[in-house]
Amino acid sequence: MQETYTKRMRLKQWAQQDRPREKLLLNGRRLLTDAELIAILIGSGSNEETAVELSKRILNDVGNNLSDLARLTLADLCNYKGIGEAKAIAIIAALELGRRRKVDTLVVKPQILSSEDAYKLLQPVYADLGHEEFWILLLSTNNRVIGKELISKGGSGVVAVDAKGVFQSVLQAKATGLILSHNHPSGSLKPSMADKNLTEKIVEGGKLLDVRVLDHLIISDEGYYSFLDHGDI
Repeated sequence: MQETYTKRMRLKQWAQQDRPREKLLLNGRRLLTDAELIAILIGSGSNEETAVELSKRILNDVGNNLSDLARLTLADLCNYKGIGEAKAIAIIAALELGRRRKVDTLVVKPQILSSEDAYKLLQPVYADLGHEEFWILLLSTNNRVIGKELISKGGSGVVAVDAKGVFQSVLQAKATGLILSHNHPSGSLKPSMADKNLTEKIVEGGKLLDVRVLDHLIISDEGYYSFLDHGDI
């Protein structure tokens, strides 16, 4: 019986939902296999195999173990037909990002349980400054620090602070709480009326956005003043 010889389908001829990029767009990244994710990095395979087929072959050679894949050198990857230097570098870079992300998640973020905890984190920021700056600590639900951001800076006197800028940073970081802080280069730890008004304004704005404003610290070389500890917030 005569068999019909058919040309192998290229990746672009596959059903849209079977192409890695389109599959990611349609269904999200979590539904893609390791081979499909690597195929996106590769972009295209060779005349003999698609990017997905090539990715499956590479994974098979390392026992489908991503940690072993990450140990392959540039030369190892370039030994595969269809993998040039640029594609090999893309794979190595992606796996390195994954490694760094894993390391980052293992680092325990500091938790703020008191004004002193916040002061210890912020004091190095303000050390030896001859001008005024306004920084915020961005916090998670359990008061873990997820970010530290400079909002504004000025001269030796009062620094102008836009409350909208504060909440823009909070929303971008998806924080649920924050601690305000600024320094007094003069050394005085007494809050001004402007300090109190700004704090009140941000506290009220936080209530509307369901964001907790835990404290406002004024920091100088002499120490710090906590609005919370003094009942001002």
